[in-house]
Amino acid sequence: MPVLNDLLAALADGSVEVVDLTAPLSESTPILHLPEPFANTVPFSLTEISRYDDRGPAWYWNDIRTGEHVGTHFDAPVHWVTGREREDVAQVPPRRLVAPAVVLDASAHAAADPDFLLEIDHVRDWEKSNGPLPEGGWLLYRTGWDARSGDSDAFLNADETGSHTPGISAECARWLAEETSLQGLGVETVGTDAGAAHSFDPPFPCHSYFLGAGKYGLTQLQNVERLPVRGAVLVATPLPIVGGSGSPARVLALVER
Repeated sequence: MPVLNDLLAALADGSVEVVDLTAPLSESTPILHLPEPFANTVPFSLTEISRYDDRGPAWYWNDIRTGEHVGTHFDAPVHWVTGREREDVAQVPPRRLVAPAVVLDASAHAAADPDFLLEIDHVRDWEKSNGPLPEGGWLLYRTGWDARSGDSDAFLNADETGSHTPGISAECARWLAEETSLQGLGVETVGTDAGAAHSFDPPFPCHSYFLGAGKYGLTQLQNVERLPVRGAVLVATPLPIVGGSGSPARVLALVER
């Protein structure tokens, strides 16, 4: 097809760049910590099966152990109680894994206040300058938090009062999920909600409203600063885990240079 041939040519000559938005996945990848009595996910780990030795002379491979929501990952609607009757990650239509994306940059606000919350007025001001949110697309919420991802303590930024990471207010989360044509929200933090979102009404509103509306989440993104404000195409590739609430994912963006 001419369109696909044009895309391949653009990839070959560099006029379309592939930007990797995925954080490396390792035993040091930061993970969410819920307080007692709630259960927590296991961190990522590798267990060697063989490495060119008597267990397998010509091959190297590992078993992996991880949670669905570790590292850069995809939240399916069934992940939250409000979406319990909706899609698991294997049921997400493939066509929805490739979609337009826009970037809303609140990194200056988050640098000044780690508890910064995005409000509806912030989004409306962004739209006045950059045009409407993309129909069936992703809002990538840039806070600069990926710069902390190499240090779990700095990334989670917790003290005796809880975690302090930027996010979205409950009112704005509901509005984005229910009154816009977005299909999903992508963030650089450990989850789509603010660190203090356990105390919001409802608790964890991004999870509650987006997943309840049959929409999606992407977390722990990196390199969002390399994307244009609009015009990128996002490709999310979660594993099709049957019955799964989510999956680690490789997330790529196609950007015309």
